[in-house]
Amino acid sequence: MAKKYQVKKSNSWRNVKLLHINQTSRYKEGSKKKMQTLGQNEASQACPQCCCSCRTPFFNSPTRHNTTSKLRNSSADCRHSFAVTTTSSIFPNTQFTNHESLPSLQESFNEFTKVYPQYSETEQVDHVRAKEYFHLSVSNQTCLDYIGIGLFSYSQLQHHHTSKTQLASSSSTQTSHYSDIPFFSICCKTGSLKTLLLHGGQDSKFEAAMRRRIMGFLNISENDYYMVFTANRTSAFKLVADSYQFQSSERLLTVYDYESEAVEAMLSSSKKRGARAMSAKFSWPRLRIQTEKLRKLIVSKRKKKKRKGLFVFPLLSRVTGARYPYLWLSIAQENGWHVLVDACALGPKDMDCFGLSLFQPDFLICSFYKIFGENPSGFGCLFVKKSAISILESSSCAGIVNLLPEKQPHQLSHDSSGTDIEHEHKSMPILNEEKPCSLTSFSGPIQTKQSEIGEEEPPEPKTPQNSEIEEEQEPVQIQTLKKENVQESENESFDIQCRCLNQVDSLGLILITNRARYLINWLVNSMLKLKHPNTHGVPLVKIYGPKVKFDRGPALAFNIFDWKGEKVEPVLIQKLADRSNISISYAFLHHIWFADKYAEEKGTVLQTKVVGGQGVTTNKKKDGDNVGITVVTAALGFLANFEDIYKLWAFVARFLDADFVEKERWRYTALNQKTVEV
Repeated sequence: MAKKYQVKKSNSWRNVKLLHINQTSRYKEGSKKKMQTLGQNEASQACPQCCCSCRTPFFNSPTRHNTTSKLRNSSADCRHSFAVTTTSSIFPNTQFTNHESLPSLQESFNEFTKVYPQYSETEQVDHVRAKEYFHLSVSNQTCLDYIGIGLFSYSQLQHHHTSKTQLASSSSTQTSHYSDIPFFSICCKTGSLKTLLLHGGQDSKFEAAMRRRIMGFLNISENDYYMVFTANRTSAFKLVADSYQFQSSERLLTVYDYESEAVEAMLSSSKKRGARAMSAKFSWPRLRIQTEKLRKLIVSKRKKKKRKGLFVFPLLSRVTGARYPYLWLSIAQENGWHVLVDACALGPKDMDCFGLSLFQPDFLICSFYKIFGENPSGFGCLFVKKSAISILESSSCAGIVNLLPEKQPHQLSHDSSGTDIEHEHKSMPILNEEKPCSLTSFSGPIQTKQSEIGEEEPPEPKTPQNSEIEEEQEPVQIQTLKKENVQESENESFDIQCRCLNQVDSLGLILITNRARYLINWLVNSMLKLKHPNTHGVPLVKIYGPKVKFDRGPALAFNIFDWKGEKVEPVLIQKLADRSNISISYAFLHHIWFADKYAEEKGTVLQTKVVGGQGVTTNKKKDGDNVGITVVTAALGFLANFEDIYKLWAFVARFLDADFVEKERWRYTALNQKTVEV
């Protein structure tokens, strides 16, 4: 083990740029006070030093009160103290140059708890994981590629399998009841989003119950928003693109530091309808939003009331973990933009402190999967503000789905005419029904094991029959809940037991956020401690976006470099990680802006996007969209524990062995750079 005194203090806290908005006085004073009070109470609990933190980006806004200014100063000190404590206390004065010199899991955990003693207060998550998700320990699988919110627990699935087996072996005839309805599959629909929102469709009781549960979980009022089930995240984005009035409001402005399959589908569809697409830029090397450039794109030079277009804003980068100031939403709204909020990368309880009633976006998209570490299939949710329906156009769209409960064995044999729910679907006049379909991958890996491009799935085709939601050699009905998970009351209303959502509600925002903060910052700091031997401390790992930071998200983008300074291919790293039972992904960072002082570095950092092993040929006008950085990504779910991040750290440390890197790289090249046999 080589040791060297080297503790770098982050200056990011000194460089925070506050966005000053002169028009904030337009908001109702009551709403402002309510949001400030909510945020201050939340922040005071979230900060491990018990001071007011800037946990929510809303606190970047200027205020007129001295008390709030003091709170802001104390929160800045708090965040800076957190970063300094992390960098100076985790493996102090130490560099690791050999993977065999790493401390053991138990030794590392002991040091971890010394630096973050509050981590012990989150042990309730470990109890939930051991009881409800024991398959993670049995399989020894580390899942760092799930994005979205889980619905059910693995324990529910096991209980259902048991009850289903008993039901199938029973010789007695049973009457069909909704209480027998287990999980669900999805049935694809084609029709007009606007017509569906205006005239509605006849929901099954199962769908109505699921809608109530999700809207309640996200704190979204049915009085303000409509909710539409979509096949996946990409379908939700494309639905908006196919329905938005781009002919009168032609601009489409997106804020993504990575290539998103969903956003690409939206761009492709909107351009065909006359949209003029624009994108924010991200400053190298920290990959923060280039404030001046984005402000120029948003702010109107002319004082016209005409709507400019659609502003698509993610609250968090699902690749780098960067959080973006929510005040960009206010700036956009005040300058005549309709707003779509992408909440897919948020933590399971982050919507509790978003302030939906204050910002009131026109559209909001999130995604749900079934079981963490077992079944990443699920659905997307598109929320449309009721007052925004008038800005939509009536056009035929694919991607809307209905949820179909699975038939029980006795239903299949004794009810050939179909269930009541099926009759309800058949009677819907609003949408044309396609054949039922199920998902192979939904909101888990950004880069799936089966696919070499994109996030969850390939671009959605014109017809649902050939879409990415077809499953190979799988029945329409998928994994299921046990009987009591859907209960029928006397008035025939439903109460679906989504045990994962229940667990998240029980754990709460503070506990989940603090746990993720400790784990991700330990991982970032420990990654930076890995140095190549005999190379004057050349780092093994390059991290993109925020590094050690109090309010960073639980996602990480990085690359590994050999002792010569050559990047190890991210796809190779993913395949080797999979061989070690570690599920990670890779993504493509783009829209990166380099200041003049980084001009020389630009040529060595950026690369042309590679598809199928060949470089993409582009024209000069579009070169900016096809150059960037391919990176390895890891995302921590609320069930992540210290062993998960230690395993990833130990795996990355193996690349300190030059022989290991050369052997695996040769093997990868010999297999035509497509697959690595594992």
